[in-house]
Amino acid sequence: MTDLSQEQFAEERETAMSKSSRIVLQISGAALFGALSLVVSAFTTNILPRIPGWGIAFIDPVSIIWIICFLVFGAKSGMLCCVIGTLGLMPFDQSLLIIGPLMKFSATFALIIVPILFLKLFRYKEGVKSSQKIKKPRNYIVYGLLGILLRIGVMMIANYLLFVTILAYAFPFVSLDFLGLPDVTGWTAIIIVVIFINAETSLWDLIIPYVIVFGAKIDQKFSIW
Repeated sequence: MTDLSQEQFAEERETAMSKSSRIVLQISGAALFGALSLVVSAFTTNILPRIPGWGIAFIDPVSIIWIICFLVFGAKSGMLCCVIGTLGLMPFDQSLLIIGPLMKFSATFALIIVPILFLKLFRYKEGVKSSQKIKKPRNYIVYGLLGILLRIGVMMIANYLLFVTILAYAFPFVSLDFLGLPDVTGWTAIIIVVIFINAETSLWDLIIPYVIVFGAKIDQKFSIW
């Protein structure tokens, strides 16, 4: 074997090991953050401020943890973390219908799938990591706004399906009484609450992870994707 071929073999082996190590880190990161989200949920579920009469929390630390995982470890890890966290939450869902974890998964997944798709559809300069493309404030804002719109759309469909099936018994009692608007009821009240709560929680879900990951330069320390 010539010196050149030996050098190429060494480079290929190093690259393969690098990819292998990256995959291990991504899986480990997903498992770690998925487990962390369960712990956080156990300690915060009963103390989070919620919309009176609706039971919907104003802020969701579980989704924040999942998105942090996505920003640090990448697309595959972020999606896996959402799946692990959702499955882990199901046995503890108070509704016993696994509605809560599935809604949480759908809402969070809508936020991370937008940047994932954009990174796949548009080509960037070689050598520029995906995390650094998302880190750009303009890109993050655009991805975030589109993600929020997608999340609201998904949640609109999900709530419609719930209120015409499982939650049909509760539909006559739906109102905006907590806002001092008891006369606003039915689908109007549902649409307003879905838009408001998903837009509001999305801001926390996007801003807090961005500040933690990029503000503390965690992305540079790991530099995985």
